[in-house]
Amino acid sequence: MTSDTTRTPQRPLGSGFGATTTAAEVVSGLDLTGTNVIVTGGYSGLGLEVTRALAGVGASVCVPARRPEHARTVLDAEGLAAVEVDELDLADLTSVAAFASRYVASGRPLGILINNAAVMAAPLALVGSGWESQFATNHLGHYVLTNLLWPALRRWPALRAGQSARVVELSSTGHKLSGIRFDDLAFADGYDKWQAYGQAKTANSLFAVALDARGRAEGVRAFAVHPGGIMTPLQRHLSRDEMIASGWMTDDGVVNARFKSPEQGAATTVWAATSAQLDGLGGVYCEDVDIASPTVVGSDEARLRGVDAHAIDPALAERLWAVSAGLTGVDAFAR
Repeated sequence: MTSDTTRTPQRPLGSGFGATTTAAEVVSGLDLTGTNVIVTGGYSGLGLEVTRALAGVGASVCVPARRPEHARTVLDAEGLAAVEVDELDLADLTSVAAFASRYVASGRPLGILINNAAVMAAPLALVGSGWESQFATNHLGHYVLTNLLWPALRRWPALRAGQSARVVELSSTGHKLSGIRFDDLAFADGYDKWQAYGQAKTANSLFAVALDARGRAEGVRAFAVHPGGIMTPLQRHLSRDEMIASGWMTDDGVVNARFKSPEQGAATTVWAATSAQLDGLGGVYCEDVDIASPTVVGSDEARLRGVDAHAIDPALAERLWAVSAGLTGVDAFAR
């Protein structure tokens, strides 16, 4: 594992970008021809904008989707017919393994993996071996996918003269709602959809920390990203009344001004995946197209900005990795 003395500091770089930067602005001038990219959920909401931005500068993008026919229809309608579509259900580890096996068998080196697909504030559902669905879909599915794609990820720097591959985990300020409930991951003592979402988003961030510690020696770096508040299909489990009560919109449907457009929301993900400013760095949580600052506890912005300590703690990241490996039986780094 990576020692604390070699970890990337969790502090802004001064990237020159900001909250209103768009994904297209981030990739302006880049040429990603020959770069193989996977974007889970890359046909809807933020994922679609990430796919559009990366494909627009030459990347070869694969979008694995639970409903591949629907994904194909959407991408074709968006002028993205060159984007590859495959089948993947993150809540079904047999499906995850099948997709990863197909991709690795293709022999393609994987330069960028964006673990974007997610569910939010969903009603209680158990999948797999009795796993809570948000934790299973948002974290465990991506954990297994990344581990099984490891041969393709490590092949990239081996063939590209030391150019790192990157894994980007979509977290959010939802991580502030809950740490990892190691003693009750499935909420047997009472389900709260927002705490469950918070646990899953904390898991996404911690996974980036643990993966970066393992991958950096082989030229694979990992980042967690908060894209910002954006109105997308991710809100499909929320009623209009809930969103009004949360201050996300007014009674007449006007969205809160602090929300980003999908194009702005995709910018931090694309930056983490491609920016030369992050060469040699990793294992950090990013927001507003820069590395985020630690949360200022007790401040007016504490709920909205920064990363809480529990989401970037290396010891908790290692504990979560061990639990995830135990639950799924998958660990590309097991000795």
